[in-house]
Amino acid sequence: MPEHETIVALATPGAESALALIRISGSAVSSLINSVFPKKSPPPPRRAIYGDYKALDGSLLDQLVYVYYQGPASFTGEDMLEMSPHGNPYIVQRIMEDLCARGCRIAEPGEFTRTAFLNGKLDLTQAEAIVDVIRARSEKALTVAQKQLSGSLGTAVEPFINTLLQVTAHLEAYIDFPEEDLPPEDVEGPLSGLNKLINAIDELLATVPFRRRLHDGVRVVLLGEPNVGKSSLMNTLLGEDRAIVSAEAGTTRDYLEDKLLIGSHLVRLTDTAGLREGGSAIEQDGIRKSLRLASDADLMVIVVDGSAPPPPFATEWATLFETIPVLVLENKIDLGEDPAVPAFLPQYTHAKVSALTGQGVGSLRGILKEQMDKHYGGVDSSEIALSSRHADALREAREHIVVGLAQLKENLLPELAAVELHLAIEAVGRITGKIDNERMLDELFSTFCIGK
Repeated sequence: MPEHETIVALATPGAESALALIRISGSAVSSLINSVFPKKSPPPPRRAIYGDYKALDGSLLDQLVYVYYQGPASFTGEDMLEMSPHGNPYIVQRIMEDLCARGCRIAEPGEFTRTAFLNGKLDLTQAEAIVDVIRARSEKALTVAQKQLSGSLGTAVEPFINTLLQVTAHLEAYIDFPEEDLPPEDVEGPLSGLNKLINAIDELLATVPFRRRLHDGVRVVLLGEPNVGKSSLMNTLLGEDRAIVSAEAGTTRDYLEDKLLIGSHLVRLTDTAGLREGGSAIEQDGIRKSLRLASDADLMVIVVDGSAPPPPFATEWATLFETIPVLVLENKIDLGEDPAVPAFLPQYTHAKVSALTGQGVGSLRGILKEQMDKHYGGVDSSEIALSSRHADALREAREHIVVGLAQLKENLLPELAAVELHLAIEAVGRITGKIDNERMLDELFSTFCIGK
């Protein structure tokens, strides 16, 4: 925003509440405080003060608490004022209108955070992490978002830029000063550094699915024959009648999804159509969809009727078990156990439950948590959640590094390799925002809420 502008926004939802929070940032904050709270000015920074908010016409709008943050020691790096009036939408509206009458402008979405970024208070990865903190729906997602807010991603990619700068400086020394008394050019060092860098980028890119699991949930798919209790199990885990339960085979013809928390994990639980031969064309279409969902699962739960012989799974179903973590769930234990069930898929963990009576449900939750911790890490995971923007930038950088590396190996002109490495530096720099791209910033901060 232009230096002379002062922005204001409501940082809390606009519904009725005990308190609201109004944020103001800009060069006019100090004079604004003097005009609104003349008897309390100048306020000491970072101290909560109780005062009467009087409008320009002298009318009392509210009694509230306000805090003054003197720049640059503030979130945005500018002078800031945060006021906490009562959460009456009418009071908030009146105060906002009065602030605009005093020269403030309503902030654009994300403008506070964008100002903080432009003033060097945080890098772009930390700015994005603010949204992740707000939207986190599990302990694990919140933990990772808070680590990223503290700068973990920026710290992870900083060595990439340093390596690229070192190699580029090495090459350019021989390009720019060929007549100097330099030792014979040695490309082995740069080659080794670039190879290690490619491996480091690959390791970071391998964590891309991690972000999807954090925000969309670990995909747990219930798979099995009709009437083994998949829908009942889903209802039991969710604690509500989400799926229709019927003794009639083929009731579930399409998949149902809902989310729940298990341990530190957000789980996207999917109930699928029962697998069987025959049935109507619609049911068979549902079965094909079930198999597609299962092939894309993070954890597949094979539900069987523990009181009956295990199902004769078709060959194409069994192939799904080779690359996906599997849990075999023996349901209907209240009806007894068929002796052949324990030998069904013995290489996988088995759990026993009665979706009807609730027996074993607590243990099942513990087993599901153990499975997800084992395959996707617990709450203490140090993984970094790469967004699609981060991943695209790293892939672009990797492509340039690979080209530059090939040119060095083929003893081509070092100028060509240097150009590729400069492009790689720019790509990595876009992750933290060290490369200024106005259009990219506009698109990124437009996803923020108004008060941020």
